Amino acid sequence: MLFDPYHETMPLPQLRALQNQRLRTLLHYVKENISFYRQQWDEAGIDITAIRSTDDLHKLPFTRKAALRDYYPFGMFAVAPEKVLRIHASTGTTGKPTIVGYTKRDLEIFAEVNARSLMAAGAQAGMKLQNAYGYGLFTGGLGLHYGAERLGMTVIPVSGGMTDRQIMLLLDLKAEVMSCTPSYALLLAEEIRKRNIDPATMNLQFMLLGAEPWTETIRDEVQHSMKVAATNIYGLSEVIGPGVAQEDVEERGSGSYVWEDHFFPEIVHPETGEPMDEGAYGVLVFTTLTKEAMPLIRYWTNDITCLYYHRGGKRTHVKMGPVRGRADDMLIIRGVNLFHTQIEAIIRDIPEFAPHYQLLVTRAGALDMVEVLVELQEPLYHAWNFQPGSASAGQERINSLENFLSKKIKDNTGLTMKVRIQPYHTVPRSEGGKLNHINDLRKMHHP
Repeated sequence: MLFDPYHETMPLPQLRALQNQRLRTLLHYVKENISFYRQQWDEAGIDITAIRSTDDLHKLPFTRKAALRDYYPFGMFAVAPEKVLRIHASTGTTGKPTIVGYTKRDLEIFAEVNARSLMAAGAQAGMKLQNAYGYGLFTGGLGLHYGAERLGMTVIPVSGGMTDRQIMLLLDLKAEVMSCTPSYALLLAEEIRKRNIDPATMNLQFMLLGAEPWTETIRDEVQHSMKVAATNIYGLSEVIGPGVAQEDVEERGSGSYVWEDHFFPEIVHPETGEPMDEGAYGVLVFTTLTKEAMPLIRYWTNDITCLYYHRGGKRTHVKMGPVRGRADDMLIIRGVNLFHTQIEAIIRDIPEFAPHYQLLVTRAGALDMVEVLVELQEPLYHAWNFQPGSASAGQERINSLENFLSKKIKDNTGLTMKVRIQPYHTVPRSEGGKLNHINDLRKMHHP
């Protein structure tokens, strides 16, 4: 089902014409109201009247996250403070957060694109959404909250974590839809199995998973354990929050539709910034075509993915592939570019392993080393009486399995990695927020 059939199925020439008209309006608006862009374009000698269509966007420079930090807190806003109805902030690991603002119209668009996303994921008016994204400065909770209300759903605003309460409410309130991070969905699935809860008693049908890269391994595990259809929702605070792109429940595995009438995407080369062909992997860049409070031109997201059109799909909008990782999180190990999702894809093909893993990166002299920490599926862990370092009956099988995975990784990536099977439930899990699959200890030991 479609929330906005007119825009979601607009013929491509008509969609391009709408984007081009909105882009031309946006450029004049931005130059008049944001000093950063006015100065950037004047210094580069750019005449914005020469930018007539999205085909000309590559002539404009990128906007990097550093600019948002340099103009902290309100320097990137295009409207007066009294026009800003809400402020959110991106999650930052160090220093000050990235501040984003919303006008009344921005909030209406925010609700609209999340309503579109929810309906694409299988939700309908009258259903209940159990929202396990964090509320507060993080955009996830409130973004989906107002989108669900816009769609006509009942919202249960649980926020992140509180697993006992999440399970109790799923059993008692019978929400048909749940939103959370994929790593937290895995944790929930594991807890439901441990408690011998029949998923059928919960009434859950659909899950929207996002805020971190995930793979088909996680989808398979969540769908099998929770008896749901799990789809990907994509967004980032700087662009608007969740609801920038969404996977259709009936087209799972074929990419997420980008709501192109509001957010124009590009894929560019990570090093040169040059535009890349359809289907090629590179850095995702967005121009916000309709935002008022904090529009962004060619915002460099750092997410590595690809764009392509799904001929025969329900919608005419472009699709983005799964996010392989972030350009700044990509590991370079002995000259080889590595994303943790590559290791996850290998693990998923070996049924003995649970979908919980972490890469431990260290440096011995000038040599980078990676260890892969994994777990057995719980029944095997108990059946083999697994104890690290012991001479248990299953130890020979453990050693064999570690060697098997190590060889698979070598064959697929060209890198030699030590594999260590860990005791059950010791590899880090999510408690509702984003889960870091990489523990890079090199940063702690600079020479």
